[in-house]
Amino acid sequence: MDLKLQTPSSVGNTHIDNFRSDVLEGLQSYPKKLSSKYFYDRVGDRLFQKIMHMPDYYLTRCELDIFKNKTAELAQLIIPENEPFDLIELGAGDALKSTYLLKYLVKYKHEFTYMPIDISGNILSVLKEKLNNQLPDLSVTTLEGDYFEMLRKAASLSDRKKVILFLGSNIGNMSIEEAQLFCSHLNRNLNSGDRLLIGFDLKKNPHTILNAYNDEEGITAAFNLNLLDLINRDLNGSFNLKQFQHYQTYDPITGACRSFLISLQKQDVIIGNTTITFEENEWIDMEISQKFSPEEIRELSRKSDFKMIGEIRDSKNWFIDSVWETK
Repeated sequence: MDLKLQTPSSVGNTHIDNFRSDVLEGLQSYPKKLSSKYFYDRVGDRLFQKIMHMPDYYLTRCELDIFKNKTAELAQLIIPENEPFDLIELGAGDALKSTYLLKYLVKYKHEFTYMPIDISGNILSVLKEKLNNQLPDLSVTTLEGDYFEMLRKAASLSDRKKVILFLGSNIGNMSIEEAQLFCSHLNRNLNSGDRLLIGFDLKKNPHTILNAYNDEEGITAAFNLNLLDLINRDLNGSFNLKQFQHYQTYDPITGACRSFLISLQKQDVIIGNTTITFEENEWIDMEISQKFSPEEIRELSRKSDFKMIGEIRDSKNWFIDSVWETK
């Protein structure tokens, strides 16, 4: 649910063109699909903040438990020995969890620059103002754009060791196969000895997982439906949001938790000059929130050519922050 690679309303014409291309390609395929990387405009950001504070949405609290109560252990695993480094957070958002780590590193006078990457310029500006107020001695360089494009930019800014944070089970917004491709690509954008801290939501009681994504208040439904509204606003779309219904599933065998929007009637939706036909009960595949076993995490590390050097679990044993190193 947390992956933030594009935010059409906050960026320029090139991203709008990419947004249009991806939307039309996805809605003209079978089954119809929209990419969760486009969820996070200003409305989406606000709705996701509400989701993170829902009683049943345990993910944020589990990883926050690690960052708040096991900060020293985290720091010991991730920081290079006796040398300055760049701490780069992919999809930083409001840095709710990583702020605990930042405060620890500043307190103990580690020499580093914090580089939050996010496609949402709105979120980055809010974050930088917050950090300037809370940690005036912290060196911050914000990077607005795509993960890999901004990683290359970060590499051009300094030749320090890189420590990458990929939190919130963002990796879960990909299938197992996509996650392997992503981690392999990430590895190729790092140098030997760079480190990656990556958060994984573990497989657990299926009811616990499903309740986290299927809230009675309808906030998750609104979060998904907002993408249709975004298409209306940015791409001159004609979606009637009342004619689509949120549907959530979880498969405890594969670990795939999936969100869909279901068309409640046969209807045509116009996007610019293109007409998309929906049959009654036809679905749009909106996102996946993949859950992992410890064995699958180790396998992912191995297949993407990282060396796992440690892991830290929350107090409920529901979540793992795993630390990998490039060979």
